[in-house]
Amino acid sequence: MAKASHPTSQIALPLASAGAAEPQRIVVGNANAHVIEALRDPSRWPFHTAVLTGPERSGKSVLGRWAGANGIAVIDQADSMDETDLFHRWNASQKGGSKAGEPLLLIANAQPWKIALPDLASRLGGSLQLEIGEPDDAMAAQLIEAMAEQRALSLADGAADYLGPRTERSFAALEKLVAAIDRISLERQAPATMSIWRAALEAVQGPEQQKLF
Repeated sequence: MAKASHPTSQIALPLASAGAAEPQRIVVGNANAHVIEALRDPSRWPFHTAVLTGPERSGKSVLGRWAGANGIAVIDQADSMDETDLFHRWNASQKGGSKAGEPLLLIANAQPWKIALPDLASRLGGSLQLEIGEPDDAMAAQLIEAMAEQRALSLADGAADYLGPRTERSFAALEKLVAAIDRISLERQAPATMSIWRAALEAVQGPEQQKLF
């Protein structure tokens, strides 16, 4: 699948229906920009269907809720659903379902999603395949800032730039790191400055992380 050609965005994209008091936000970057672009125009999906996969904690369900609020039928954790039932849902969407022409988004946690039912595998194989990748350094820095903001955690200047290159490049690892910074800061009753960043890196990734300091 082609990678997004534009640079990492420096803003967060609101992903909630109009009127929500606290819309959820997701950082847009190299890992997911192409997915968001495709979700904005379901008229171009083959068979009116898209399959979304991605790593743990990468925002698949958040994107699914936004898609559902914008006229797209969504089945989250579709890979846990009975395959015969899912095949019937796909067929119903091709006939219009409850809403004529309503697009269908299937969200799966498995990577790759191995489908045993041949008819379902062939149908979904021809659908639009959307995969969230792993964040690059620029997106990792933005995610650290966004995760800290969600926790009302104040990071000293330069935290994201310092931590990003030293952290495992995954959504789940970044989330664990920010949680560790928050916990250690509370335990020490101290602001989240470099000594706490280092302690959190060691707690999450082990003592060998010290060689990067």
